[in-house]
Amino acid sequence: MSISPNVPSPQESYHYENVGTPRWIIALFVVLIVGLAALAYAGYSIRTRFDQELAKAEEQNKILTAQLEQANTRIADLKGQADVTSQKVGMTQAELAQAKSRAESIRKEQLASDQKLTEQITTAQKESAAQIGAVATDVKATKSKLERATGDMGVMSGLIAKNHDDLEELKRRGDRNYYEFTIQKAKTPQRVGPVQIALNKTDQKKSKYTMTVLADDKSIEKKDKTSGEPVQFYVKGSAKLTPYEVVVFDVGKNQITGYLATPKDATGASTSK
Repeated sequence: MSISPNVPSPQESYHYENVGTPRWIIALFVVLIVGLAALAYAGYSIRTRFDQELAKAEEQNKILTAQLEQANTRIADLKGQADVTSQKVGMTQAELAQAKSRAESIRKEQLASDQKLTEQITTAQKESAAQIGAVATDVKATKSKLERATGDMGVMSGLIAKNHDDLEELKRRGDRNYYEFTIQKAKTPQRVGPVQIALNKTDQKKSKYTMTVLADDKSIEKKDKTSGEPVQFYVKGSAKLTPYEVVVFDVGKNQITGYLATPKDATGASTSK
């Protein structure tokens, strides 16, 4: 039998199979092994990093937990301090209220004391003013230089007052009886002490006047007399025969102002209209 030249022999076929198949299988196994090794390494790396991150997280958690505990401790301390402060504030408010009440009491006491002191000062001022007024009056009276003068009857008069203040000084001295008057011009006479006086006319420019005195059932006219001049007349009942004196210290229009001076021992005079 003849063998075709295109058909391989059994040896050639075996050699072909033995040479082609192991290479790709080996390559595949190598690739698989390398892949598995890479996966294993990657998994190990990931696991290692995960463990590291986990450990770091746990450490961080511990730190945060410690910080939280410290914060809680500080909050507790602050709360305690706040409670103590609140108690102190409460005590301070009570003390302030007590101090305010005390201050109000002191203010009222001070006002009462000031009012009492003001009243005392006012009273003292009034008393001082009265005393000063009395002294001033005495000084004024002393300075007035009360004088005597010769009357219209040629008799030396007593001390003569030139105004109301002088007359008050004469009254305090008490040497005579004094009757102050203001007489208007009229037909009807006006009683002055134990006598009656009628004003007849006045000359204000010249300070002169004319009057009629009614005493002892007699009518005595005193004509053209001058202010400040002692106008004298006698009446019954004066033991020493001391004349009565009329002194006018102001002559107005239809009016005179002055006084009547009578002796202390005078018993009075009967008068008629």
